Amino acid sequence: MKLWLTSSEIAELTLPGLPATDRGVRMLAEREDWARFSALCRQRAGRGGGLEYHVNLLPVGARIAYFGAEAPAPTAGEAIQAAPEPAPGTTGRATLQLDGRLAVLAALKAFIRASEMKQTVAISYFVDLYNLGKIDVPTWTTQLLPRLATRTVLRWLSLSREGESERLAVDKGAARRGQGVLDSAFDGEIKHFTLALYSYNDLYTARQLYEAVDGKFGPQLAAIGQKLPGQRAFEIRFNAWREEYAAGLLQMTDPDAFRSRMRVSGSYDYMAPHLNALWQIDASPVDALCVDGRHSIYVCIDVWSRRLILYISKTPRSEAVQLLMRKAILVWGLPDAVKTDNGSDFVARATVRLFDKLQIEAIRSDAFSPHQKGYVERHIRTFQTDCSRTLPGFIGHSVADRKRIEGRKAFAQRLGQQQNDAFSVTMTGAELQAECDAWAERLYAMREHRGIGKMTPFARAAASTRTIRTVDPDALATLLMQAPDKEGIRTVGKKGVQIGQYHYLAPGLIVGERVFVRLDPHDAGVIWLFDPESDRLLARGINSDREGVDRAALVAETRALQKRAIDEKMKEVRAAKRSVTERTVLDLRHQRAAALAGNLVAFPQRAESHSTPALDAGMEVAAMRRGDAPKARPLTEAENRIQAELEAAETPAPTQRPSNVRRLRQQETPQQLYRKWLALHARLEAAEPITPDEAAFYGSFAGSSAKKSLDPLYQEYGDAALR
Repeated sequence: MKLWLTSSEIAELTLPGLPATDRGVRMLAEREDWARFSALCRQRAGRGGGLEYHVNLLPVGARIAYFGAEAPAPTAGEAIQAAPEPAPGTTGRATLQLDGRLAVLAALKAFIRASEMKQTVAISYFVDLYNLGKIDVPTWTTQLLPRLATRTVLRWLSLSREGESERLAVDKGAARRGQGVLDSAFDGEIKHFTLALYSYNDLYTARQLYEAVDGKFGPQLAAIGQKLPGQRAFEIRFNAWREEYAAGLLQMTDPDAFRSRMRVSGSYDYMAPHLNALWQIDASPVDALCVDGRHSIYVCIDVWSRRLILYISKTPRSEAVQLLMRKAILVWGLPDAVKTDNGSDFVARATVRLFDKLQIEAIRSDAFSPHQKGYVERHIRTFQTDCSRTLPGFIGHSVADRKRIEGRKAFAQRLGQQQNDAFSVTMTGAELQAECDAWAERLYAMREHRGIGKMTPFARAAASTRTIRTVDPDALATLLMQAPDKEGIRTVGKKGVQIGQYHYLAPGLIVGERVFVRLDPHDAGVIWLFDPESDRLLARGINSDREGVDRAALVAETRALQKRAIDEKMKEVRAAKRSVTERTVLDLRHQRAAALAGNLVAFPQRAESHSTPALDAGMEVAAMRRGDAPKARPLTEAENRIQAELEAAETPAPTQRPSNVRRLRQQETPQQLYRKWLALHARLEAAEPITPDEAAFYGSFAGSSAKKSLDPLYQEYGDAALR
């Protein structure tokens, strides 16, 4: 299969996504500037010259179609897919970023290793090809990281080489979370008071609680130069508090519901230069049936010594890869690198994360390139032909083999016969594992191998003088414990943590907590529970039936630890609740409303007197009841007109003022006004009545600038200041 093609050769292949003419291919190469990838574009050596392009410049779909003709025919095992990836967000955004960047770095290291370019140039080409979609990485990686930048990749690579892979993704909000005013002010008193109010009456709305908190803590916050956040921010934090304290709040607000729903009830229920420099891993269905169906075998080979580790799994899953790694590491020690193909069980996030935690370089071969991991491919064939053929339930390596095996019996004997009877299926999966281990250790490991100088794999490994890197078995067992399913996430229930049909009590955990579960491979009665975000060990779960412990004592211990955890968490809330009554929210809301209203002054509005005959009569009655003289009846319009005419007739005509006479003062002086005000003030001091006009003058002059300027003079000189 040619790896360098001219434009005319590419056109003749009519690959999907590419033009079918020589000119079209050349125009495509010009548009996408293939010439800038100098290591992937070269001058043709034959007559006529021209350019040749490496197949890695072609789109992924075109490459798959190009190599498809020489790809091996898919077997039944390859059709079995591993479990789908968990939905984005189940392990946190930071964890997803870390997994994606680790996958990109793995692809980058493979690209650098395969190229003959300097690292900086190779990284630049890698980034450009990645952004063009021409780098084979898992689908979930491109969804997380649709585009790359050279400086960013250089930073990631530097962090990885310095052993600081955990800094590839950081939760930027983690340091600020829980440090706001609502959580930290007054040593968390706002939070505890809010929860105390809610525990007193869980029907209070967020608005009512916010107004009560503002009424109690608003003045205190203002005194220290802070301010209570808005109602929406308060509601978000309040909802987070309710989830955090769910068990304790339910116990305080509805003890019966707590006992019914949450209280623990205790139901039972490449070529390698030295040993361990490079391992290769691959999987294939075993060509033999078991009573519980057909299994797959995972094969791990140390390339330097050619020794094998085998692991039987019901289906290809990432958990099987982890268990195979655990088995091999405990026997051989840690490898420097592990090479796999691009199967979903090898590119799963859990597998990527495992290799990073153990600081093992993960190398993946190119798609449809089995020769790149030829050692393990060859030894899988060795296993199938040398071991599987001798096993009960052997069904052949192909359909033709299977028909030939079936044909050994007469038609009459085969009529109505079940498959297990036809192939003499008697082994279980565990028995198959034992047979595989015995073959690898006693037969294969003791057989001379020409590839290693006619030494046996056992002798080759024993001849190594290189120090083996070992790990603590218990620590490794904890790191590689299998999760119960593809996610491993559980929520602690009132019966404990449910795994299948069994329930495991977890002393020290509160009902409602989310945990990540790992199964103990040596004890079916024990599970280990971790924090899903930080991987911190939280507790050990125990199933009393499987573990053989006293169920009553286990339930009592779990209840006691649960009560202690809830009491410790709710201690300050309970203390704050002592100051809460049925009027607390009501009084604090009124207090807040009064404080807001005290800062407002209403402007006087225009008013006019309104009267009707009925109101006039009512005024007369009121005056008579008080003993006052009755007021005269208001005159009608006609009477008012006649009265005005009579007054005009009796009023003498005004005397004409001489033209040479003028008024000396147009208005009263400030001193005269001040004396007038003093007189009115004296009358008021003596409780004498004054007219409305006088009252209006008294009030307006009291705040005038004229009075304010005369006040100090009057106080010092007395009446002399008013002359």
